Amino acid sequence: MFRQRKGTTLGTAHAKRIAASAFSPPAGSGEQAALRQLETVRDSLADSKAEDIVIIDIAGKSALGDHMVVASGRSNRHVAAVCDHLISALKDAGFGTPRVEGLAAGDWVLIDSGDVIVHVFRPEIREFYNIEKMWQTPEIEDPKLH
Repeated sequence: MFRQRKGTTLGTAHAKRIAASAFSPPAGSGEQAALRQLETVRDSLADSKAEDIVIIDIAGKSALGDHMVVASGRSNRHVAAVCDHLISALKDAGFGTPRVEGLAAGDWVLIDSGDVIVHVFRPEIREFYNIEKMWQTPEIEDPKLH
């Protein structure tokens, strides 16, 4: 049994509903929450002066998420600062703590926030890997491929 104010007890079922609601995802439909998350990411990157921000719709192309965001920082320190700011913004907006890879090095940081996957690169690392090209749909199909 869980205790409420002044010594009264709550029924187990009621207490479980209260506990479950504390861990529920942000309000709104899944699509609305994904769009709010994307807006939070975009605004945070812009506030941090990230450069060359590209948003790629990967819904239907991958089960990883709905959107991929690619951005650049001017240096290792700038990349790390942009990512720290983004992680804080996602937490503050109620999206929880994202999974982060590569923050210590600051060359290429991957932030997986569920519906939105963010890559922040130093410019030369971004140019080398060119992941935007890999995920974007080709404009004209090559007839030789069919």
